[in-house]
Amino acid sequence: MVERVALVTGAAGGIGSAVVDALVADGCRVLALDLAVGADHGLPGVTHPLAAPEALDALTARHGEAVLTEVGDVRDPAVAEDAVRRCVETWGRLDVVVAAAAVIAGGRPLWETATEELDTQWDVGARGVWHVARAAVPAMLANPDPGGCRFVAVASAAGSRGLFALSAYTMVKHAVVGLVRGLAADLVGTGVTAVAVSPGATDTPMLRATADLYGVTPADLAAHQLLREALDPADVAAAVRFCCSREGRVLNGSVVAADGGFG
Repeated sequence: MVERVALVTGAAGGIGSAVVDALVADGCRVLALDLAVGADHGLPGVTHPLAAPEALDALTARHGEAVLTEVGDVRDPAVAEDAVRRCVETWGRLDVVVAAAAVIAGGRPLWETATEELDTQWDVGARGVWHVARAAVPAMLANPDPGGCRFVAVASAAGSRGLFALSAYTMVKHAVVGLVRGLAADLVGTGVTAVAVSPGATDTPMLRATADLYGVTPADLAAHQLLREALDPADVAAAVRFCCSREGRVLNGSVVAADGGFG
């Protein structure tokens, strides 16, 4: 019998892939959703490559039948609906959702930032989380054990402060935090919880792209953290893993700073 079922978006690379590994280690069955198109993504202003299709294949190679993969764009609400439906039809339930899909663009002040760059980041990083929550929450409320159901959105240190030359990204991540707080309020008394996890500088292609925008190295960005080093995606995934656990209920409505002391 399958005990817990999870849906993870942005699952093919970086933090999302590490979250899949962590949840499988916890005994979950996972539907891993990602756009998975590599460098040729055509997203305005986004200079970093997205995960390639082979990265999704690597998840099933590592975890076998514990992971199903799906290629899809969270900007399309139908993709989120189909992913939730597949979880329920395959495993009979949905217990955990981790919304990790996001992109970054910028490097200029707000008044010089192209509207297309804002649109891309907003549609993936904020509306995408909204689409996933809207599709997934009814399935979690219908779960035989809603008290064990968790919705976790990956925000950022940018969700609680302003980052130079990244005003659009900062706006999007503040929106993710607001979405989670509003969702937690809507879920009052249901047993289902909502949490945001805010990583700091984490060793991913997005960090390298951010360093390029500033004309610095990833190590320069990591130096802003009290740890004085970039986080490993598995470090952030461990925090997400706890938020997804039954014990993680205490964090409902919270923003968990998994940022190594970013400041």
